[in-house]
Amino acid sequence: RMSRHAQQLRDHDTNPCLAETDASTRCMDDNNYKKDMCTAYFLKYKNCRRFWHEIMMQRRRNGVKPEMPSAEERKKMLESMG
Repeated sequence: RMSRHAQQLRDHDTNPCLAETDASTRCMDDNNYKKDMCTAYFLKYKNCRRFWHEIMMQRRRNGVKPEMPSAEERKKMLESMG
């Protein structure tokens, strides 16, 4: 059984960067844990975290709940941006 924290990290509604996390992990597994082989994946993850962290902080400042948009809401936001 996964811990509560682990479950939250695997939840699409609370973790907007799940796909990037999984891609980074897969890359590390496939390349025998040579970090330099996965730089692009790490960068995508970092950019994802930075982007959604900004959104979350903006929502927090504006008093919007929940602070992290749901997976469905995030999808619509990204689609509207092109």
